Amino acid sequence: MFKLMKFLSPYKGRAAAMLILLFLQVLGTLYIPTLTADIVNNGIVAGDLGRIWQTGAFMLAVAVAIAVVSIAETYLSTAIFSALGRDIRNALFEKSQALTIDEFNRFGPASMLTRCTNDITQIQQAYMAATEMLLPAPVMAIAGLILAYSKSPTLALVIVGAMVIVCAFTALIGARALPLFSRLQTLLDKINRVLRENLTGVRVIRAFNRAGFEQQRADASFGEYAQSAIRVNKIFAVLMPVILLVLNLSTVVIVAVGGQRVSDGAMQIGDIMALIEYAVLILMYLIMGVMIFMIFPRAQSCAKRVNAVLSVPENGAEAPRTTPGRQHKYTAKLEFRNVTFQYQGAEEPVLNNISFTADVGKTTAIIGGTGSGKSTIASLIPRFYDIQSGTIRIDGRNIVHIPKPELRARIGFVPQKAFLFSGTILDNFRHGKKDATMEEIRKAAQTAQIAGFIDGLEDGYNTRVAQGGNNFSGGQKQRLAIARALVKKPEIYIFDDSFSALDFKTDAKLRAALKDEVKDAAVIVVAQRISTIMDAEQIVVLDEGRVAGTGTHRELMASCPVYQQIARSQLSEEELA
Repeated sequence: MFKLMKFLSPYKGRAAAMLILLFLQVLGTLYIPTLTADIVNNGIVAGDLGRIWQTGAFMLAVAVAIAVVSIAETYLSTAIFSALGRDIRNALFEKSQALTIDEFNRFGPASMLTRCTNDITQIQQAYMAATEMLLPAPVMAIAGLILAYSKSPTLALVIVGAMVIVCAFTALIGARALPLFSRLQTLLDKINRVLRENLTGVRVIRAFNRAGFEQQRADASFGEYAQSAIRVNKIFAVLMPVILLVLNLSTVVIVAVGGQRVSDGAMQIGDIMALIEYAVLILMYLIMGVMIFMIFPRAQSCAKRVNAVLSVPENGAEAPRTTPGRQHKYTAKLEFRNVTFQYQGAEEPVLNNISFTADVGKTTAIIGGTGSGKSTIASLIPRFYDIQSGTIRIDGRNIVHIPKPELRARIGFVPQKAFLFSGTILDNFRHGKKDATMEEIRKAAQTAQIAGFIDGLEDGYNTRVAQGGNNFSGGQKQRLAIARALVKKPEIYIFDDSFSALDFKTDAKLRAALKDEVKDAAVIVVAQRISTIMDAEQIVVLDEGRVAGTGTHRELMASCPVYQQIARSQLSEEELA
C-alpha cells in the first residue's frame, strides 16, 4: 500500500487541505461534550434558562459548522482518491502494454483484468476509509482521553482499558482474516478465467455438447469463492458484538462510578454526561478505525498484486521512451544474428542459432513444418518476446536499444489470427495512422482486395465492426487486417501466415498488388503454402528451430530436402516441373 502512495504526490495541496478540514471536524466534535456539560451544570442544574438557550444556540452553530466541514472534507477525499484510482489504472495499463508476452502470461489475461478493475477499486476504498476513519481515530483518542482525564482520572482509565481490549481483539481477528483475503482475490481471478473461457469458447462448448460440464466448472469456482467469503464474514461477525459489548460495559462502569462520585460531591452530573460522550466518541472512532481492518487486509493483498505488475523490471537496455514516429529515413535492413530463443518454462529452445538478413525492397519468406518456429520469429521482431542469446538488428541497431514505441512505429504487423477492434471499419484502418486520408485508406483496401466488399456494404467504411470482428468471415478479417497495416506505411511489414484464409485467386491478386505497395520496405512473410511465397527473393526454411536452407524457390528445390518435401506435399507434378 505504501509503495502506491507515490501516486498521491500530484495531489499534495488538496490532501493537505483535506487533513486540515479533518482535524477541524475532530476538534469540533470533541467540543460538543464540553458544551453539553456546560448546559447541564450551569443551565439545567442551576436553573438558568438564558444559559441553556445561549449555549444551545452556540452548540447548534458548532454542529452546522462541523457538517459543512465534513461535506467539504468528503468532497476533497472523493476527488483525490478517484484521481488516484485513475492514475494507478493508467500506470497498470501502460505497464501491461510494455510487458513482453512471457511476462504478461505470468499473470494471465483474467488476473490482469481483476488487477485493473476490482483490485484498484479495493485500494481506492481502503485509502478513502483510512483517511476518513483511521486518521481521525488517534487524534480523537488522544484529545478525548486528555479531556476525560481533566474530568476524572479514574474514569479515564476505564476508557483506556476498553480501548486496549478493542485493539487486541481486532488485531487477533485481522491476523486470521488476512490470508483469506489473499485467497479471495486468487479465487476471483479463477472466476474471471472460467467465465472468459466459457464466453470465448461458447461455440466449441456447444459443438462438443459440454455445456453441463462447463456449468459444473463455473459452479465450482463460484462455490469456492462463496465459501471463502462466508468464512471471512463469520470471522468479522464476532467483531462488532464484542466491541458494542465493551462500549456498553464502559458506559455502565462510568455511570456507576460517576454516580457514586456525584453523590460524594466530587463530580457534577454534567461531567458524567461529558465522560459518557467522550467514551462513546473515542470508542466509536476506534470502531470506525477497526472497520479498516475489514478492508485493509484485502486492499493490502490487492496492492501486492498491483505492485507485482508495476515492479516488473524492463528487459534489456531499454532506451528512453520517445514519441513514436520516424525522424530519419532508414534503410530498414533487418538482421538476425545467431538468435536463440526459448519460451518461459519450455524444456528446450524453439529457435537455435538463427541467422538471416532481410533487405529493403525484398520479400523474405519463412516456411517450415508445424512447430518449427515460424511465428516465433515474427513475434521477436517487435519485441513481443526477448531473446536469450544473439542479436536482432534494424539498420545496424540492436532492437533492445531502440525504444519500443519507436521500434513498433516502424513495423506493420499482421498477426496469424486477424483481430479487429469494435467500432467501424474506418476506425480500424486508422488504428495505425490516426491522420490517414480517405485516399490512403481506399488505396490500402484496393491492395488488400477488400475495397469491393466494403463498397458493397450499406454503410461502407462506416460499417460497424463487432468485438473481435466476429461479424466478418476469416478471409474478410485477414484482408481488413492487411489493409490496416498497409495504411500505416511502415518500413518493415510482417505477415504472420496472413494469407491462409484466402482462396488461391484472391491470394495471387493480393500478392501481385502488394509488390508495388511495399517496394520501399522490407517484407517478412510467414507462410505454410509454398504458392504464397514462391516468388519471394529469399526463402528461409526452418526445421525444428534451425535454418535448413536459404535461397530462392528454384535454389531450394535443387538443394534443400526439407523444402522439397514440403513442395511435394503441396504442389502438383506440373507445378514441381
